Amino acid sequence: MSTLKLAVIFGGKSSEYPVSLHSAASLIRSLHKDKYELIFIGISKDGEWFAYDGDVDAIEHDTWMDGNITPCVLSCSTAQKGFLKLKEDGSYETLPVDCIFPVLHGKNGEDGTIQGLFELSGIPYVGCDHMSSAICMDKEMAHIVMENAGIPCAPYLCVYEDEHLDYRHIYEEAKAKLGLPIFIKPANAGSSFGIHKIASFDDFEESMKDAFYHDGRGKVILETTIEGFEIGCAVMGNKELFAGSVDEIETAAPFFDYEGKYQMVDSHIYCPARISKELFEEARSLALKAYRAMNCKGMTRVDMFVTPQQSIVMNEVNTIPGFTDTSRYPTMMKEAGIEFGDLLDKLIAFALTR
Repeated sequence: MSTLKLAVIFGGKSSEYPVSLHSAASLIRSLHKDKYELIFIGISKDGEWFAYDGDVDAIEHDTWMDGNITPCVLSCSTAQKGFLKLKEDGSYETLPVDCIFPVLHGKNGEDGTIQGLFELSGIPYVGCDHMSSAICMDKEMAHIVMENAGIPCAPYLCVYEDEHLDYRHIYEEAKAKLGLPIFIKPANAGSSFGIHKIASFDDFEESMKDAFYHDGRGKVILETTIEGFEIGCAVMGNKELFAGSVDEIETAAPFFDYEGKYQMVDSHIYCPARISKELFEEARSLALKAYRAMNCKGMTRVDMFVTPQQSIVMNEVNTIPGFTDTSRYPTMMKEAGIEFGDLLDKLIAFALTR
């Protein structure tokens, strides 16, 4: 039985570059090696692409660029499916690929840009397509699509960057429509970068500018604070969908920030969530509904809030969730009976049959 040539892409020109390295290393270690011929493609913080021939530890510890690397590009010709390793004399070597597993988070990896490149190449890839990736990443677009599908979301305002913005006027409008405190979020960013919770005008302008910086596309979302706690549900599939378990986040911080997510500072995750069976199943159903509404394929982690009134409000849909051994997505699937290695096999199979 021949092995599948699987390219794992890691790194990326994104503030979530280090998160990608940890996810990729864990994923590579968990793959059933007898099924795959692995090809490692690393993208530097500056956006340079390299074929990497080295050990997994160097990926995790961000020393992979000190090893055996060769500049490369992805062929966008469907007649030559794979990567081209660029040699110093101007020639190139072709690396044929059967499937791509992008382990990239945030901008340039989770927002549809690289997915469009994969589609031009004609190579199957794991995860959502370029359109659903872009819509899920953009919080304004996600609000529009999900609200149109009847999925409850937090009330919001969208603000576009302009050098003449009247921050006092925006604050007063948001205060009147959304109440206090207000969440300020970059429209296109992940891992809680650039998110602020404000209760007065004192930090409003500075927080807005930071959110614009992390967005990089000139758009910020202001949202009503939803009282309660956060839950999530892992979903996978193309036509036939499967919702895994539901988890619950307990945090002492104002929200589940970067330190909470990746260092578990003042935070704890319970899987399964400590909620009633009825609310558990409602969360799984709402996650499936959001997955369908956003036209997702392959996998997503759907994040929601549970209010003190025991109602569920949508937060966001993550198209490339974390993939460390302790990350929420594989943990929820494990709780549902699917071990990490088997989960990866299923996700790759979805890519091949889409």
